[in-house]
Amino acid sequence: MTGIGPQEAVEALNDIEHIVQRVRQSRIYDISSQIMIAAGVLVVAGNLANFVVPRYAGFIWVAVNVLTVASAAALSTTGAKMPGVQTFDFRVLGAFMLFYGFGILSTVVLGHFGPRELGAFWSIYFMLFYCLAGLWFGRAFTAMGLAIIVLTLIGYFFVEGAAFLLWMAAVNGGGLILSGLWMRRI
Repeated sequence: MTGIGPQEAVEALNDIEHIVQRVRQSRIYDISSQIMIAAGVLVVAGNLANFVVPRYAGFIWVAVNVLTVASAAALSTTGAKMPGVQTFDFRVLGAFMLFYGFGILSTVVLGHFGPRELGAFWSIYFMLFYCLAGLWFGRAFTAMGLAIIVLTLIGYFFVEGAAFLLWMAAVNGGGLILSGLWMRRI
C-alpha cells in the first residue's frame, strides 16, 4: 500500500481550502441575493407609494427602511448555518444603526435635502456600501453598486418632476432585484 507524499498532501489541502472558500462565497452570495431581492421589492414599493401619496413620504421611507433591516435580519438568520459564514448579529444591527444615523445626520441636520436630493443621496449612499462590500465578497457587489450609482445620477440630472420617483423605482429597486437574481447565477 502506498501513502501520499508531503507535496501531494499539501496540494490536496490547498484544493480543499479552495473548495471551502468557493462554498463560503457561494453561501454569502446566496444570502446577499435574497436580501437584495427583498430590499429591491421594498424600494420599488416605497417609490411607487411615494409617487401616489407624496404627502406620506416620511412615513413610507421609515417603514421601508425598518422592513429592509427586519428582512435582512430574518433572511440572514434563517436557512442553513455554515461554519465560517457570519449571519446577522448585534454588530450588524449596530452597523445598520450607525449607517442610518450618519445618513440622517448628513441629510437632515447638515444637508437640509429636498425630496429629489434625498432620493438620490440614499440610493448612492447604499450603493457606496455595496461597492465597499465588493472589496471583501467579490466584484459583483462593486459592479452592481457602480451601475446603480451611475443610473441614479443620470436620473437626478435628466429626469424631471415626479417621474424621478418612477425612475428610482426602476433603477434602484429594479437594480437591486436584478442584481440579486444575477448573483444567484454566479
